[in-house]
Amino acid sequence: MLPLSIRLLFLLFCRNQSDEGTPTAGRMQQKRNIQIIEWEDLDKRKFYSFGVFMTMTIRATIYPATLIRTRLQVQRGKSLYSGTFDAFFKILRNEGIRGLYRGFMVNTFTLISGQAYITTYELVRKYVSQYSEDNTVKSLVAGGSASLVAQSITVPIDVVSQHLMMQGQGEHLTRFRLSSNTETGKPKKVFGQTRNIMAQIFAADGLRGFYRGYVASLLTYIPNSAVWWPFYHFYAEQLSKLAPTDCPHLVLQAMAGPLAAATASTVTNPMDVVRARVQVEGRSSVITTFRQLIKEEGFWGLTKGLSARIISSTPTAIVMVVGYETLKKLSLRPELVDSRHW
Repeated sequence: MLPLSIRLLFLLFCRNQSDEGTPTAGRMQQKRNIQIIEWEDLDKRKFYSFGVFMTMTIRATIYPATLIRTRLQVQRGKSLYSGTFDAFFKILRNEGIRGLYRGFMVNTFTLISGQAYITTYELVRKYVSQYSEDNTVKSLVAGGSASLVAQSITVPIDVVSQHLMMQGQGEHLTRFRLSSNTETGKPKKVFGQTRNIMAQIFAADGLRGFYRGYVASLLTYIPNSAVWWPFYHFYAEQLSKLAPTDCPHLVLQAMAGPLAAATASTVTNPMDVVRARVQVEGRSSVITTFRQLIKEEGFWGLTKGLSARIISSTPTAIVMVVGYETLKKLSLRPELVDSRHW
């Protein structure tokens, strides 16, 4: 059962939306199950063109929260920051706006993984539908598969960007330090800091260094993605049963996204803490890192960064859901445009 406050909020919003126009008979009688736009319904050229812009916008919006979450997870106890907002204001005061975007340029390469993710998700949904029409099964398998493909591309980028995020936070929190001429002088090359960190990682660990924490990432993001999609559709369906008939589906989906994100974040946060430490501190064992975390900080340590993760996931989920569902609507094949309730 959804909280009463949430139910009242979307009922009020949907009522205002429906008051703006007179619903047609067809729309009043339309089935309440929210229609899902599948892969075969899309114009692929439009889908990829709009998708790149959408992904870049989302990355730029959520990056500061991602940086804060990483620093909170890697610090020992509360040695640097007491919480999410404390970290935000200290970074802003000491490092300026640029401090919130350390490592962002290299992180933009995750655009590739973003496109790989959505393509894999849609294709696997289509494949699984040949064997099961259960939307939960399709979402679970497709979400996990998409994350597997995306993480194989993302992990090297994350390893580099996380070391950049931790610069200036104390030598004990990261293995690699920017050389003084790169950190304080004028950059002589594009991605000068990035190249500096990459060279140090390669010199110390070889190619394997760029995939440090890969297993931990898979154990974090595959379950997160596999859980998010089924819960997203579940919450959307539950909301649709309570909403007025003429409530726009996009409103319901925009509310379902954050609920699913909070659920998935809570379930997978312990492994996300372990993943961040493995990647930044250069550890090789997920199990050893997990045990040491419990020993030093107790089970409470497994919740580190959770508030930042949920705070970042809420607007992220709204932007992602509205953007993604709008993207699919805009990318519909012309003959199907009038067949979807929006």
